Amino acid sequence: MSALLAVNQLSVAYGGIQAVRELNLTVASGEMVCLIGANGAGKTTTLKALSGLLAPRSGSVHFDGQPIARLPPHEIARRGLALVPEGRGMFPRMSVAENLMMGAYARNDRAAIARDLDQVYALLPRLTERRAQLAGLLSGGEQQMLALGRAMMARPRLLLLDEPSMGLAPLMVQAVFDIIRKIAADGVAVLLIEQNAHLALKTCSRGYVLENGVVAASGAAADLAADPAVRQAYLGE
Repeated sequence: MSALLAVNQLSVAYGGIQAVRELNLTVASGEMVCLIGANGAGKTTTLKALSGLLAPRSGSVHFDGQPIARLPPHEIARRGLALVPEGRGMFPRMSVAENLMMGAYARNDRAAIARDLDQVYALLPRLTERRAQLAGLLSGGEQQMLALGRAMMARPRLLLLDEPSMGLAPLMVQAVFDIIRKIAADGVAVLLIEQNAHLALKTCSRGYVLENGVVAASGAAADLAADPAVRQAYLGE
């Protein structure tokens, strides 16, 4: 598989701290890859750098063969890389429908936007019932679904997901991850940050372990899940 996303020797400083150091990472088209590690390991910093919210100190990021490391966030999003941030980033005083349409802000193909909106509602029927409701009144799980739906309105080829299970009840976590799997099954690649390492390694085909901004281990998710060091550090075994 050729890499849709190729990250080479990426270093990022955040708040005066070298948060990510010489990181190498790839995601192929349609692939699900996870990034696991302790709090402060550099996972969110990595996603912010990939989406243009932080400028790398050095290294390169290529998306579909084109360099994107120095592009502004809106241009990176326009090329097909969408970030679903930790905390969801809702517009609480806007309706569900208005939040979804914000995902299509860079598009002007009205007929296709309408079709995509119908597909998002079909994928997320819970939002269909609440399309006129203010986003700030949704439950945490519904807000996470809305964040996923809004990202899909941009027609991404790669979804960057930052802690999608955070703060959710177990049943809602299952529902959200079922949706993520459906999105991936439709051919959208996923790079997932998830504190629940069990769930991340079960969901994805490959993974990377970040420790203090450095890739400490990488490989097939099943191999990482069986690695004694990974099990002890991240799986509580």
